[in-house]
Amino acid sequence: MRPAAVTVHESAKDPHAELWFAEPAGFTALPMDALLAEWGTPEADRLRAAASPLLASAPSEMARQEIIALLASGQRMLGTLREFGTVHCSVGLHRDDVGGAAQPLLSLFTITWRDTATAPRAVTAARAVTGSGGHRHVEYLERSCGPLTISEVSRRPEPGSGLPSLPLLQIHAHLPHPDCKRLAVFTVSAVAVSRREEYRALLRGIVETVRFEDPLGEAA
Repeated sequence: MRPAAVTVHESAKDPHAELWFAEPAGFTALPMDALLAEWGTPEADRLRAAASPLLASAPSEMARQEIIALLASGQRMLGTLREFGTVHCSVGLHRDDVGGAAQPLLSLFTITWRDTATAPRAVTAARAVTGSGGHRHVEYLERSCGPLTISEVSRRPEPGSGLPSLPLLQIHAHLPHPDCKRLAVFTVSAVAVSRREEYRALLRGIVETVRFEDPLGEAA
């Protein structure tokens, strides 16, 4: 069996990085900084240049406006995520070949920072899944990155939101930072509720790779 290829992203060498992790195959990271760049900045100019061929390929003005509306909707979504402390967002596309029908499965993977009251890391991990959050199937783990909890939450869109009334499965991993003042929340969201075990295993595999100290520096 050939070992899976591992690609080191340029962000791994970011001197301001606060955690490191490996993202599994099937996920495409969204460039949040570029997509949310302020008007008039070099990043905004690069975004406009990248989108120009896509807009130029539209078969009609109506199709062009639809593409612009989709891009704007995506920017609003990312903007909302950033307001809640999200620093990473990826779209997952996998094939559901269970049962003989190869259907595409879409998911969203995010990393969000949350400030917490100063406390031992194990206490913070436990507190994150108690209270009124509706967390179920809670699992406590000790890994190289420290203590963490994995849990599941089921949600439905609010009436009148315009979104399909499909149940949304969110699997969270709460990883307290070594400074004991904040935690990183890794979340996989998907509407394929029947694949909860597979998505849970996927998230568990991601947190196995998390480090709060530069692993490249350790290797050197």
